[in-house]
Formats: sequence, structure tokens, C-alpha cells
Amino acid sequence: MRPNYLFTSESVAEGHPDKVCDRISDEIVDLVYREAAKNGVDPWKVRIACETLATTNRVVIAGEVRLPPSLMKKDKNGKDAINPSKFKTAARKAIRDIGYEQDGFHWKTAKIDVLLHSQSADIAQGVDNAADHQGNEGAGDQGIMFGYACRETPDLMPAPIYYSHRILQLLAVARKKGEGDAAMLGPDAKSQVTVRYENGRPSEVASIVLSTQHLDNGWDSAKVRAVVEPYIREALGDLKIADDCNWYINPTGKFVIGGPDGDAGLTGRKIIVDTYGGAAPHGGGAFSGKDTTKVDRSAAYAARYLAKNVVAADLADRCTIQISYAIGIAQPLSIYVDLHGTGNGVSEDQVEQAIRKVMDLSPTGIRRHLDLNKPIYAKTAAYGHFGRKAGRDGSFSWEKLDLVKPLKEAVKS
Repeated sequence: MRPNYLFTSESVAEGHPDKVCDRISDEIVDLVYREAAKNGVDPWKVRIACETLATTNRVVIAGEVRLPPSLMKKDKNGKDAINPSKFKTAARKAIRDIGYEQDGFHWKTAKIDVLLHSQSADIAQGVDNAADHQGNEGAGDQGIMFGYACRETPDLMPAPIYYSHRILQLLAVARKKGEGDAAMLGPDAKSQVTVRYENGRPSEVASIVLSTQHLDNGWDSAKVRAVVEPYIREALGDLKIADDCNWYINPTGKFVIGGPDGDAGLTGRKIIVDTYGGAAPHGGGAFSGKDTTKVDRSAAYAARYLAKNVVAADLADRCTIQISYAIGIAQPLSIYVDLHGTGNGVSEDQVEQAIRKVMDLSPTGIRRHLDLNKPIYAKTAAYGHFGRKAGRDGSFSWEKLDLVKPLKEAVKS
């Protein structure tokens, strides 16, 4: 790694068209888990892969599911069919919470199509009957997943994505609380922060980009900057803003038409925003809309959990972990660790061996260890899946630091 350089990451707000779709897809995941619990259905049996498309006053929800009885109905031929009503209600509540009440996209009037269908039996058998006969579920698909942690921020996240998220989070809170002129901001927004690194550490912000929807047609870029600049400065906290920092606030001018009315959205199109802002590799699979037999989601959470605990245990200042899987096979095919030359008296080989000792990385093991069979996913859909606070409801359990001691002991043994 070069000691002195510039690095940039972006974030998008919960009202960005793609994030609206991520939110709806994860609301559907949560709905299925909640209804399973109400119906006495084993949460381990929940299966869902839900994709959402949103455009002008239209939402399409599609994908594959295994549903509890409360989400089913009999069709005209007396056969079991999916009941769309609760799915539509979940989508409308999400759109309302985000804040869309515009002519071109309104939670009350948007047409919602539910095109979910039963999960493929071929995929189901790969998950339910692990091909290696270890008694655990097989991975829901092949793939590679990455986790990353570093010492740049209190939550052990890269600074550019951490601050890009924080800017939009503060603006969203102010908008929803109706704080002064911030009440006239719209749900759709994008941020981008360029951080100057000196001697490998964040030293100052070199440029700030923010484009935010606003509801007052008379606002220009100068007015928007006057409204948002205090929140940007609060979000950056102790990180210095360079004297020659370039500010680009609504650089194209007016931004009134936004959200799915301005640009179509799809689930899973913001995977770098969801993870590390480009500061670490990404395996390619999206997270939102998937139950946690899908290792795209669960193993990425496990990899972050392990990387964060490696850094928190002072075994290294930076850590990247890759885990790979094959469909229907329970245990990972490989575990790779890169400490980026920052290992504190330990090697990558030692950390790889320690990881296998402290956590079962089969889909079953991950779901059990992180307690993932819960309706905790809607809140992950915006502002990143990582660098968040673990909640009392079990959300963001992969951000806990309860493996610090076991990892320290494992590398010594």
C-alpha cells in the first residue's frame, strides 16, 4: 500500500431507487421470518430470494420462496398459491417510511405486482441435503465472499465509506424530524467523500460531493449547500476538511424529480456501497432479499465478523478474509487471510488456522453462531451492512467483538 494517496467512496440514501428496492426485498425477508414464527414454522426452513424493481408508480416483486401457511391461499382450482396482500402491505409501509409521497411515486398509489413463486426443487435439495453428508445444510450456491476490517474509524471500517454513510444518515434523520429547511429535502440522495491519506492514515477530506433531492422547486445549489453543510461538518467530526477541499453540492442544479420516478431501481445494484466502498474486494453477490442459507449474505457477514475480531484482537491493523463455497457442500472449500503486512507477531497461516478453530463456517454454523434466523434485515438495506451497531433485537450480530479472546488463544495453541 502506498503511504500517501487519495481514496474515494460513495454512499446512497434510503430513497435512492436501488435502495428502495433493497429495502422492499429485505422487508419481504423479514415478513417471511415473522410469519414463520407466528405459524410455528421452523425458521431454519425459511427460504427466500426476492428481487424488486421500481419505476414510476410501479413496483414489481419477484423471486423464489418457501412460505408459511399465513402467506398462502387457495387458487380457483383449489391449489396452494401465494397470497399477495401482505407482501404489498410490507412494500407500501417501506415506501411510506422512506418518505415517498410524490405524484410519480407514492406509497398509497403505486401499483405493486407480486410475482413470487416456489423455490426450485433442485436448489432446495442442495441446501437441505448437504452433499458431503456432514449433517449440515449445504451452501445455497457456489461463490466467494470477502470480509474486511481496518483501524481507520471506531467501527474498524475504511474512512471514505464510513463518512459517506454518516453524511446521509444525519440528513435522513433531520429530514424525518422536520428540522428547519432540512424538512424540505427529499428521500433520494448520493454522497461521495475523497480522503487524503498520509503515511497510510486518513489525514483530511480533499473533496465532498452531495446530490440531494429537494421539494422546493426554487432551491439552487447554493441554497442546498447552506442547508446541508452543517450536517456534513457534523458527520465528518474530527476528520479535518482540507483548506482547499472541493465542494460539489447538487452540481447539476435543481434536483426535484427523484427516486424511482426519476430513475428505475433494482435490488442488488449497490453492492460496493453495501460493503467497504471499494477499499476491499467484493465477491459479486448481493445481500438484500436473501435468507441466510444463501452464503452471498451469511458468509459475507461471517467474513466481516472474523476480520473485525482479528483487528480488534490486535493481531493486525488490517485484515482481508476470503471464504469460498460450492453449492450443496456445507464446509467452505478455502479460507484465505491477508494481513497486508500489518500482522502483529502472527502470520496469515496462523490466523487461517485460528479461524477454523473458533467458528464453524458451514451455513448452519454461521446461522447458529450469529443467530441469523430472525426478521432483522430491513435495517441493513441502507447505509451499509457493516460498521453498524449490534442491536438488542439481534441485528448486526456480525459486528460484535466476542471472538477477540478466542482468537488470541487460538493463535497461541
